[in-house]
Order: sequence, then C-alpha cells, then structure tokens
Amino acid sequence: MAVVTIIGAGVIGVSWARLFSAAGWQVRISDPRPDLEDVADQYLTGLSVTLGSDLALAADGAEFVQEAGPERAEIKEQMFATLAAHTRDDVVLASSSSSLLPSVIAEGNPAADRIVIGHPFNPPELMPLVEVVPGPGTSARTVERAVEVYRALGKLPIRLKREIPGFVGNRLQKVFNDQCTYLVQQGVIDVTDLDDLVRASLGLRYATIGPFQSGTLGGGPAGMRHLVTHVGSQMTFEIDKPDPALMDEVLEAVESAYGTGEPAYERLVALRDGRTRAALEPLGWPRPPTVPNPQE
Repeated sequence: MAVVTIIGAGVIGVSWARLFSAAGWQVRISDPRPDLEDVADQYLTGLSVTLGSDLALAADGAEFVQEAGPERAEIKEQMFATLAAHTRDDVVLASSSSSLLPSVIAEGNPAADRIVIGHPFNPPELMPLVEVVPGPGTSARTVERAVEVYRALGKLPIRLKREIPGFVGNRLQKVFNDQCTYLVQQGVIDVTDLDDLVRASLGLRYATIGPFQSGTLGGGPAGMRHLVTHVGSQMTFEIDKPDPALMDEVLEAVESAYGTGEPAYERLVALRDGRTRAALEPLGWPRPPTVPNPQE
C-alpha cells in the first residue's frame, strides 16, 4: 500500500487525508497541535490514519508528501528542509499553498527539484481541480508524478506554465471577491442577494462552461469576436476597489446572514457538500469517493 504523509490537520489537510484514504493510500498526518487526536476522532472516524507530531518520522518511507500547514513562507521553508532530509530522492514534495510561490518555498532547499505546488480548491475530496505549479527548479519528472497521483485520486490536475503569485484560481477569485465586497459596501446589493445572484447566473454558467467558451456562445455563430466588438465594446464602466476601512461592515453583514461558530459552520458545510456531490456527476466529473463525513 502506498504511503502518503500529509502535513497539517486543518480543514485542507483533513480533507486530503480522507481523499487519499478513500483511494487506498496509507495515510500519515503530522501536526504538532495538542488536540490532534480529537481532530481525528471528529473528522476522520473509521479511517486508518497514523498521527504524530514528529515530521521527520512521518516523512520517513513516504511515497508522496502533501503539505497543508500554515500559510507562512518561513514555516514552509523549515518544513520542506526537514522533508528534503527525510524522504527519498524520488518523492514529490507538494504544497497546498494558496498563494506562496514554489520558488520561495524551495529557496536554498537541496530538494528544490522535487518541490511543487499542488493547490486544491476546498474541500479537496470534492472539488475536482488541483493547480500544479512548478517553480524554476522543479523537475519535469516531479510535475508528471504529481499529475499522475492527482489524476489517480479522481482530480483534474491543471499544469500552469510558470509560477505567478496567487496562481490562477485565486487570482480570479480575488478580483471577483473584491468586486462583490465593493458592491455591498456601496449599498448596491445585500450579501445574501449577491450570493443568490451569482448562484443563479455566473455560478451556474461557469459550472457548465468556462469564460472563454461562454464568450464564444455569447457572440452567436460569429463567436467571441462578435461579442467583444459589439456588446463588449459598450462595457466601458470603471471597476472600483473596495474600501479596506469599511471591511468590518461587510464582515458583520456576512456573519449576520450566515452565522459563526461550530453549529453554523457544520450546517454550511453540509449544505455545500450536499449540493456539490449532487452536481458533480451530472456535470461530467467523476463521482467523489464515498467516505462517511461526520459533518454531514
């Protein structure tokens, strides 16, 4: 049985653990948090997972590493230095980082050729995408192996041609979320109405076809060129940015709409995961692994 070492028992790490376990991997989780056993009891019930705080011990003998620790460059650099010293020369060292460049994580690391970003969308066990982002020193063999592993897990690995801050998914998400925040701050729309608007339009559209394909259809038989030169030519309005000083008002509105704390979180997770599972197969994505989720 193949062995994977997952670093970090937060939301992303736990979901990776469930995904790898469902695919038949032997899972090790390394995290120094004192409540690691409680986290496993709550979110990994019924799964055979080895837990520990010693990263070097967890990495020894692993055939793939998926890091999902704190989003701080100095911490990742330290962890990957340990991984370089305690894994074989053919083991991929993948980071789930949402924005840190692989070149930053790999700086000064003797195993820089084995370091790659494997950025999932949350939760990894359900969302098909994994962005595979090589650094300047990442070998082609590392990228190929990472793609192979993610594809075997039922994911859609998308290889970026080069590294860029935020990668692609989060760059798009940041621009979109900034505009959502701006529109709420300006009193144009309420939080819940904006969420419903997106679900009933762009969310549904982009779940079926991507932006460029949508543009092709939007122009009719003449394609995207027709759309850009006609309707698109009239979209000359400025896109303003949200005011950081008013961010707290938006956060209060979101908290008022959806709640905070463990009960609210579990309710929203169940809603999201139930809808996602129901939508995946009709949209042509592989059926996600069947692993009982204590949160659902």
